[in-house]
Amino acid sequence: MADANPPLTPARPPRLSLAEVAALARRAHAGQTDKAGRPYAEHLAAVAAGVRERGGSDEQIAAAWLHDAVEDEALSQEWLAGAALSEATKAMVLAVTKRAGEPVEEYTARILATPGALLIKESDLAHNADPARLAVLDAPTRERLTAKYAQVRALLGLT
Repeated sequence: MADANPPLTPARPPRLSLAEVAALARRAHAGQTDKAGRPYAEHLAAVAAGVRERGGSDEQIAAAWLHDAVEDEALSQEWLAGAALSEATKAMVLAVTKRAGEPVEEYTARILATPGALLIKESDLAHNADPARLAVLDAPTRERLTAKYAQVRALLGLT
């Protein structure tokens, strides 16, 4: 006979929806601008859209919205650890988070070693290197960033 009173397990809080993640990322980066002076949320939306267009999963799209949150200290690592997100999403966010003083080779190796993270970084690089975005920057900045993005793309095998 089946146990009429099965043991109770604590209910897991529901995971954040993509709309909730997007709203949270927009709030976390409110008031921030990119190098061209545009609202930073535009970059986040573009990276998330790029991941979606490249066939990314909902977990990857969520990570795209949050890809700069820890690096920019808009959200803490402690917040991320406790967030109602999948472990895969959390791992991707941490994989694409640059660490102070970290060699670019270690950074790119971590991205390559983390399932799903490469697509997020590919979309991020595509938006960062968009000629229309780069065109509004001064020549030295544009040249420096173009070289930086090319190096990262090469290390990631995205030539």
